[in-house]
Amino acid sequence: MVDWLALQKPKLRLCAAVLGLSSAGCGLISSDVEDIPLMIQPKMFSVDTASWNVSSTAADPYLSYDCSSTPSYCATAVSNACATGCSGSCDATSQTCDLGLDVRVFQSIDLLTEQPELKTLNSAPIIHVTIDSVMYTVGDNSLDVDTPLLTVYVAPISVMDPNDPSAQAIGTIAPVPAMMTVPATGMQFTADGKSDLVAIMGSYMTPFNVIVGGQVVVKNGEPVPSGKLDAAVQITAHASP
Repeated sequence: MVDWLALQKPKLRLCAAVLGLSSAGCGLISSDVEDIPLMIQPKMFSVDTASWNVSSTAADPYLSYDCSSTPSYCATAVSNACATGCSGSCDATSQTCDLGLDVRVFQSIDLLTEQPELKTLNSAPIIHVTIDSVMYTVGDNSLDVDTPLLTVYVAPISVMDPNDPSAQAIGTIAPVPAMMTVPATGMQFTADGKSDLVAIMGSYMTPFNVIVGGQVVVKNGEPVPSGKLDAAVQITAHASP
């Protein structure tokens, strides 16, 4: 469990624990009577190999298939090895099929519902948000393979796929070694990531999704991954009308 450090400054504090593991929130204290302490209950995201429903029996012949003469086979036959969230391609080096296992997890964030204190802002449609930090933590990890580089996106509430054109990449989470946990670490922002996050949080009346995406690639001769990784992402910011 993660004991998140709460910032305490004489400003309006907006602490959004997005996709978090901990059941604790962010303690907020202010000496300014106009400040509004805000707290969103943490939410979690997981990379769970069970969600792919990969058949090891079917995956082995798929991964060893010689695709040199029929490269398209890997894409069309991938459903034989994996039930959902998968893609296939012909490896240019080995000339056998690669199995891509997609990471696509999201959480919906509704600041106005989760933070009713925002209703005291006289219905101002936009608030000024300053991002203090975006931290991620891996608290439990039985995943027996390294994760790929994971990308964090923000998107309209109707978008749940990281590949959707409306999803905006705001940062990345470095690959996590198999079976390893990670203490609270700062997310690496993309060039426009902080401003994109500010914009979507500033329109606090409109719910949005935070999506984590990536792909685990299994090659011929490698075992099918097993296990589960539980992680947390925490956004800490301050805001004013």
